[in-house]
Amino acid sequence: MATVAKESIGILHEKLVVTLTPEDYIDNFNKKLKSYAKNANIPGFRKGMVPIGLVKKMYGNGVFQEEVIKTVEEKLFDYLKTEQLDIFAQPLPLDFDINSIDMNNPTAVSMPFEVGVKPSFDINTTNINAKSYQIDITDSMITEEVNRLTSRFGVMFDAEEVNNAENILNLTFNEIDEAQVAVEGGIEKTNSVLVKYFTESYASTLMGKKVNDTFTVKLGDAFGEKEIDAILSDLGLQNTDEDKNLQFLVTITKVGGVTLAEINEELFKAAFPNAEIKDEEGFRNEIKAEIERAFKPQAKNQLYDQIYHSLLDNTSIELPQAFLTKWLQVGGEKKKSEEEAIEEFPEFAKSLKWTIITDKLAKDNDIKVEKEDIKLYAKSQIMGYMNMSVLDDSQPWIEDYANRMMNDKKFVEESFYKIQSEKMFDAVANQINITNTTVTVEEFNNIGREHKH
Repeated sequence: MATVAKESIGILHEKLVVTLTPEDYIDNFNKKLKSYAKNANIPGFRKGMVPIGLVKKMYGNGVFQEEVIKTVEEKLFDYLKTEQLDIFAQPLPLDFDINSIDMNNPTAVSMPFEVGVKPSFDINTTNINAKSYQIDITDSMITEEVNRLTSRFGVMFDAEEVNNAENILNLTFNEIDEAQVAVEGGIEKTNSVLVKYFTESYASTLMGKKVNDTFTVKLGDAFGEKEIDAILSDLGLQNTDEDKNLQFLVTITKVGGVTLAEINEELFKAAFPNAEIKDEEGFRNEIKAEIERAFKPQAKNQLYDQIYHSLLDNTSIELPQAFLTKWLQVGGEKKKSEEEAIEEFPEFAKSLKWTIITDKLAKDNDIKVEKEDIKLYAKSQIMGYMNMSVLDDSQPWIEDYANRMMNDKKFVEESFYKIQSEKMFDAVANQINITNTTVTVEEFNNIGREHKH
């Protein structure tokens, strides 16, 4: 009868030795041989009439070794299930000579494995202190958005020259070096930019320029802090000193002007088709609400970020480092050296620790993700793609598109973890100490820049 012996070989690191007697595997081996004989296609013999002795001679030892190993694995996993041993990844086999398994000498077989055991630990969420940020929506922010909407829904026309900050310029950017010479293979891209996106001092130098006029810019000098991120992103660059110091020869291909839309019910309907707005006060109130809605997900992410750090930094979890380092070497698609595994371990351990924490929190808070949750998430994604502010489930195409997304295994898996994570964070947020804090947009953006994950 099969037995499994357990021996501690380190912190949360166990050695399991599975021992089989011939009675554990011999009957299945003989059945497997008969099955091979019944189905074998060997020249000179009709199917099903191949002598068992010939099959044993040709395939026997391979079948024998396969059956022994299969039985060992079955007994190992039966033991893990019975003993409720919660382990990381899969058991790793220790040194064993497969050639010692010989069908001509069926004896007791002992195969050793090592496993990393998941730790037991406690999480205290009641001592977490966090801030919930509310953005101070100022009158100037609302007025700026009013101006943007009157421009967006205004009437466009071609202008002869640049004459005000609201002009829209179609530009071609060509990367140049310090000698003002085009960089071979450098960036070349077209873009549309409002004159007011340039710094005030730089915008003044553009006044009077016409189509086909050129000028040079160093990105970091030409654009303000609020606009530089978008400009760099459009050019395929990052917000680094190196990229901001790149220079470009810029050619104006079109100068556009706009006759601003009047602030009336026609503008209200165009800007907010699903809202009942009767006057400018209502328009400004709706704009304020829209800005608040835009910041709400970011504010929630900042709260989640604080919870993440508190849980990760203040939850004590011991890991079986020796086992996990070895698993890093052999457990992935590409084998790693011991040095590579040791170098990767700190970041791997941090990620693993967070996974263990979230699994426990999901279990402790009975977090479940149902099929309907994923379908609603799919519909919200469709809303985002289509820029729809209100979802109308009565439209059949939305239901059909969501059903197609539900058949995408990758989408379903990614959605499951996103939804589970959000539910987990929301559950924890109801258990911690939260202080509501009002901040300016600048202060909030600074907080976001300091904590990017």
